Amino acid sequence: MSTFDEYAALARHLAAQQRAGEQGAAAAAERQRDLGAAVDYLDRRLTAQGQRLDHLGRTIGVTSTGGPVPPGATPPGAGRPGEPSGSPGHPDSGWGPGTGSDGGAAAAPGRPDVGAYSQVGVGESGRALPVAVSATEAGVPAPRAGEVDPATELELARRWADEADRHGQQVELLAQRPALLPTWSPMARALAVYLGFAGVAVLLMLGLVLASGVGVVGFGTLVAWMCAGLPAVAMIGGWLVLGRWGRPAVGAATPPRYPVLGFLVCFLAVPLAYCGYLLLFRAMR
Repeated sequence: MSTFDEYAALARHLAAQQRAGEQGAAAAAERQRDLGAAVDYLDRRLTAQGQRLDHLGRTIGVTSTGGPVPPGATPPGAGRPGEPSGSPGHPDSGWGPGTGSDGGAAAAPGRPDVGAYSQVGVGESGRALPVAVSATEAGVPAPRAGEVDPATELELARRWADEADRHGQQVELLAQRPALLPTWSPMARALAVYLGFAGVAVLLMLGLVLASGVGVVGFGTLVAWMCAGLPAVAMIGGWLVLGRWGRPAVGAATPPRYPVLGFLVCFLAVPLAYCGYLLLFRAMR
């Protein structure tokens, strides 16, 4: 009877172990599916970030290293022959947990001692990655030794992606500002530019008045330049400056240049300045 009881207990123990193994396998499969979904989401997100950065680079005239790779060339981050070449910026490169790619989550900045995904041959030194933000500022825990948890690495990669999004939004806000008086409103910028050119036109008008006083320039020429020539030159100059340096790097293709405002400022400033000069000259006499 004791032999039968021992056999029954052993059978129950084996059945319990089998059920535990099946439950563990199901849990591992579920975890693997979750990790795969997280990897796919992060891959798409990083790809979109790379495309946005490429667009910004092309807009401001900076050559992007993430553009199309010529045929036969080795793309950046590709592994050696026989190794997977995956990176978050290449969706078709089979990037995923444990693939051995250089662009895995373990290769994130601030994790130089983690080599779960990188494959470095004998006699080769690991490639240093540029660090734009320190790990402490990004809220990433300090490097640790020991076995790497894929879920932890994905969480770190997600944090770095959030940091990249934040900096990308700051870059887009800065890129939407023009180079000329970036903190000013468009109307205030246009008014300042037209006033500046009108001031230059007034100085030129005073020079013509002095030249007319000594007989170098006739009165008709002085009136023509004062009423039409100099104001038109000032307005065209302000229009061109606003079109060249008042345009943001991204956003509106044609910046607001307020031609009516420019006409009023330029075509009124020069004649009014001449009238003021005459009144001042008569008052001094």
